[in-house]
Amino acid sequence: MYILRLIVNWGWCPILITALALVGYACGWEMWVLAAVLVIILIIGLMVAIARAGERELEHASLRLKQLAGYFNRRFMGDSSLSIFVVIRSLLTSDNARVWGWARECEVGQRIFNTWCNSFIDRVESDISTRRFVIYLRTYQSELWLITNHYQEFIEQFCEVAQSIEIPPETIDQYNRLAVEYNAFVQNFRDNIAELRRVARTEIEPPSVKFAKELPGRQATQQEEEEKPSKPPHERGHIV
Repeated sequence: MYILRLIVNWGWCPILITALALVGYACGWEMWVLAAVLVIILIIGLMVAIARAGERELEHASLRLKQLAGYFNRRFMGDSSLSIFVVIRSLLTSDNARVWGWARECEVGQRIFNTWCNSFIDRVESDISTRRFVIYLRTYQSELWLITNHYQEFIEQFCEVAQSIEIPPETIDQYNRLAVEYNAFVQNFRDNIAELRRVARTEIEPPSVKFAKELPGRQATQQEEEEKPSKPPHERGHIV
């Protein structure tokens, strides 16, 4: 049954051409009539094959976009340790009133983001299952692009705070782990945008999805101190 379905889906054109050639030869059709019919069928078959190839590329890009959206929601949202909101939440122990107030406001933003992302994933999974990729593809790519841009704003705000006040090394290490994995996601999203621009001619540019900036950690600072050349005796206050 599977082989028959495969032949019908992909091999109908050569089968039909062969059958018509045999029928035309048996019935004594004129060669120019037979050749014209076979050429028309061949052209139709090539057009169908090209259309199906485009649909397969569009389906692949849509499924990859769905996977990226699910990965983002699973790894960088909710109570995941790699969520920027979880990293910001650790600043609620800060003695700085402005930093504490900003962290509390980010908690409200986290609830909004969680609702938005959960709704987005549900809609993507529901609509892509209908296989009407062209209708939803550009909309959902634009929405995921908006989500990552707003998420990037929280990342940049955290970096500004980290550069203005002293933050526990554990928080910086946690953020850097987030930055490494988030940057890998951004690169995959950029590749998907480039692929969609080729298949569906979308208007979003890959560089518009920005990478997260990593912060210098405690280990890096200690290593820099160890790598500094030792001072000569007269600079250390010793008598030569």
